[in-house]
Amino acid sequence: MNWSAAAPTGDGRPHIVVLGNEKGGSGKSTTAMHVTVSLLKRGLSVGCIDLDARQGTLSRQIENRRAHAESSGSKLEIPALHRVYGSTADARPEAQTEDREALDAALRDLAGCDYVVIDTPGSDNYLSRIGHASADTLITPLNDSFLDLDVLARVDIKGRAVLGPSTYSQMVWEQRQTRAKAGLKPIDWIVMRNRLGHVDARNKREVAALLNLLAERIRFRIAPGFGERVIFRELFPKGLTLLDLRDESPGFRLSLSHVAARQEVRDLLRTLRLPGYLPDNDGEAGPGKSMADETRGPGLTGAPGPGTG
Repeated sequence: MNWSAAAPTGDGRPHIVVLGNEKGGSGKSTTAMHVTVSLLKRGLSVGCIDLDARQGTLSRQIENRRAHAESSGSKLEIPALHRVYGSTADARPEAQTEDREALDAALRDLAGCDYVVIDTPGSDNYLSRIGHASADTLITPLNDSFLDLDVLARVDIKGRAVLGPSTYSQMVWEQRQTRAKAGLKPIDWIVMRNRLGHVDARNKREVAALLNLLAERIRFRIAPGFGERVIFRELFPKGLTLLDLRDESPGFRLSLSHVAARQEVRDLLRTLRLPGYLPDNDGEAGPGKSMADETRGPGLTGAPGPGTG
């Protein structure tokens, strides 16, 4: 089964949400877990695929959640989980075939779900690339700083100018081309501003200005992310999310900070506009906007993208 056959091209196929960023520590797994639980709490069926299985952060969160539910008797929503390890074959063609077959097998097994959420490695490898190519919605969490903007583009920090596309942006563009050639719908790419500071500092405004510029040139949407909060680290051992917390939770007192953090999760889900997802206090969120002209490159220098002549 080719990966493209598993992508949702019609009724009855799962909508695939991919978390991607070539830098570690951006909050991919935390975001993946919160998106997953948000969907589960709406009564939607969700399967998860951990392509970063050796690191296994998302897998451990889900396993911790299952263990906590069993030990405490809590009725927690648990997603189906597949851990996919990269091939250890020496020959590159053989390794790529094994990686593709492993991902295809996981997608086949989760074909009955409404959603599949995929967490990718913080590196550029073949497994990550085919994971990105399967995305209907791609979420790239990005720490809100000039140092982390290089995930999207080469930036002259001193001059606050964009010099050219990053290797990651090039990779996403290539996967968009792959989907276009296969006749699949375009990837709705969302860059999520994560770990936002609470002070409206000058750097924060300048990062926002550069992101808006990049959004036009590379064609992605910008979503609000999560603040830097200790609560995420505290919830990890039990596999819990902010959406699981209530005032009556044993040994826990909900603070204003937790309420604000939970609202950040809801704001993100509204911005994603995932099909079939009904955000709180809002109408139905339709599918993400189509990305026009998927075969063009990032065009960060005003010239045609790679391979366009």
